[in-house]
Amino acid sequence: MKRTLALIAVTLSLGGCVSRDMDLPLESAEQLDRVRASNLADYRLGPDDQVALTIYGEPDLTKTYRVGPDGAVDVPLVGPVQAAGLTIDAFARSVQARLAAGYLQNPSVAGTIAEYRPFFILGEVNTPGEYPFRPGMTLDGAVALAGGYTYRAHPDFVIIQGENEPVAHRVTISSALAIRPGDTIRVAERFF
Repeated sequence: MKRTLALIAVTLSLGGCVSRDMDLPLESAEQLDRVRASNLADYRLGPDDQVALTIYGEPDLTKTYRVGPDGAVDVPLVGPVQAAGLTIDAFARSVQARLAAGYLQNPSVAGTIAEYRPFFILGEVNTPGEYPFRPGMTLDGAVALAGGYTYRAHPDFVIIQGENEPVAHRVTISSALAIRPGDTIRVAERFF
């Protein structure tokens, strides 16, 4: 009797996980890309991104900076400059304006993204964890970095949630599925 009750309790708890995943509408890679506008040309900076600033004529200021947990970059001479939520070009203009406000005459600043913030992959992969993002990253590349799917991986869909997205997306597995910096990918378990 106790064994039967324990089996029923485990089944119900596992069923809860499956039903939460199944409650999400199933989307295609193309639908998700439209919703998320995954083009990196208008990529917004966030914590853990690394930005390379070139301040012409100022080799001591020209270097790579990390966006801190507060969303700011500590730039010598001017102090913290807010970066989170800005494109790299808008951030470079902001640094340029701060430098022009009493520190340098006619500064010229250019910026590039040296390293994007990582993405996370959890669930039924061989080595779940945090991995570096590279432009053009797809689900196939992310799973390969994580050592491939386990034999228990659900063959039809994954759950993806962007860093600042309030809801997750249940997406059909596709080699064209684009991954973005800061994404959390959860590979669900199949039960049959």
